[in-house]
Amino acid sequence: MEFQKLINRAMDLRTQYEKKEKQLYGSTSTDEDIAQGLLADANNLVKLVMAEHGKREILHSAEKLGSHLSHCLWSVIVLAKMHNVDLEQSFMETMDKLETQE
Repeated sequence: MEFQKLINRAMDLRTQYEKKEKQLYGSTSTDEDIAQGLLADANNLVKLVMAEHGKREILHSAEKLGSHLSHCLWSVIVLAKMHNVDLEQSFMETMDKLETQE
């Protein structure tokens, strides 16, 4: 799947969330809210990885891993769009830099 399709899907879902947030709370989540959500998702991801190594006990951790990775990716994509970061270009540039570092 092309990366742009992932971005479009993430942003479509963000639009749906914004509508629900306005109805329920009168306003939408800020970039800070989404970053805090990413932090919580990353924390859960760490726990799942630990469970995969036997350092925590979480039922069905292997099955949950993909979902939690996807939550993190969604947040990163949305934050990139909110801050006008071309994530695909930035990722490629960062990988190029990392490859040339010794």
